[in-house]
Amino acid sequence: MIRLALFTLLALAACISRAAARDPDFSLTIHYVSRSYEAPLPLSLLEDPVEDDGLMGARLANEENQLTGRLMNQAFALEEHVVDLDAAFPDSALDAIVGGPRFVVANLEAEDLLALADHPDAADDVILNTRAQDMQLRLSECRANVWHIAPSWQMKADGLAQYLIWKRWESWFVIHGTSADDIAYAEAFARAAEKFGGTIVETREYGFEAGSRRIESGHQQVQTQMPLASREAPEHDVLIVVDTTEAFGDYMIYRNADPRPVVGTHGLSSAAWAKAYEQFGSMSLHSAFEKLAGRRITSADYLNWLAVKTVAEPAIRQKTADVPTIAGLFLAQDFKTPGFKGIGLNFRPWNQQMRQPMLIAWERALVSMSPQEGFLHQRHTLDSLGFDQPESACQLNGDRP
Repeated sequence: MIRLALFTLLALAACISRAAARDPDFSLTIHYVSRSYEAPLPLSLLEDPVEDDGLMGARLANEENQLTGRLMNQAFALEEHVVDLDAAFPDSALDAIVGGPRFVVANLEAEDLLALADHPDAADDVILNTRAQDMQLRLSECRANVWHIAPSWQMKADGLAQYLIWKRWESWFVIHGTSADDIAYAEAFARAAEKFGGTIVETREYGFEAGSRRIESGHQQVQTQMPLASREAPEHDVLIVVDTTEAFGDYMIYRNADPRPVVGTHGLSSAAWAKAYEQFGSMSLHSAFEKLAGRRITSADYLNWLAVKTVAEPAIRQKTADVPTIAGLFLAQDFKTPGFKGIGLNFRPWNQQMRQPMLIAWERALVSMSPQEGFLHQRHTLDSLGFDQPESACQLNGDRP
């Protein structure tokens, strides 16, 4: 057995060596573009700030592509462009990218994503959005050169709403912060309630001023404010907290006025990835990422990993680096990208949003996956998450399935 394993390893090494000795059949470069956004500090001292969030996921995918490429006599490269917030954008990024059309993995906020997509030099590019969750990017502000790997706020809200309805926790009290993303996500929960039969008993906007929350008396300040923010609400089954900027969400758990579960951005959440997720072979991704980055994989890392793999999968199968050809395959009926979710992932043709299940999880455990059983759809079960084609102002690529 040991001799057989040794022989197999030697044969594999010989194949890689022979492939490396000749020129590759094709070379494909994927460009990673982001900006030095200031991330909110975690409320918990147990979590360190992550400065390379998303980037390490793209790097891992590129390493995997290179390994496969050496076996298939194909070459893959990742060029990284992280633009300072003070630099002119998108010119500062496009000046560093030579030639075109190109594949661009865009870890960008909505305003920067649109600026890049609308630039004349990017008209023929294929831009994969891994960050912006704004609904309008999939509706009235959709672009033909943008493909959405990141789920929208509506997909995430619908995923969590389906689970709440399945549990028969049908009445919801919503508290949201003051940022634009907080307001957008809260509006998504309102649409989800109407869509799936939930009832929002009250919605409150809350601007939390933490003060010196980590001094000796800081917990007393928080302990006093959180019940005040949530008191005298109508009877409800769950408290939906929407705090995308990490201002107060963690502090609401166990401090809300009524003894109800906390869900939303904190507590039980809906996301593309979860640190406690271990189904469908995903532990191999956790292990490979931790070996590369020295930390746990985040949703941003997963989405950027997925974007790079989405480009490479059809390139490897079809043995081509031609950008229009590969982008055309995104809409093929048999196109599927493996994402460790038990089902191949593909794109909605009308708004170029990647279909994918949402993980319903808390910090230490996966609770469920949406779509939930019983939430059917006439075309594709995953289209029960987010805006369906009849609801969308974006109608790209005609009436394709």
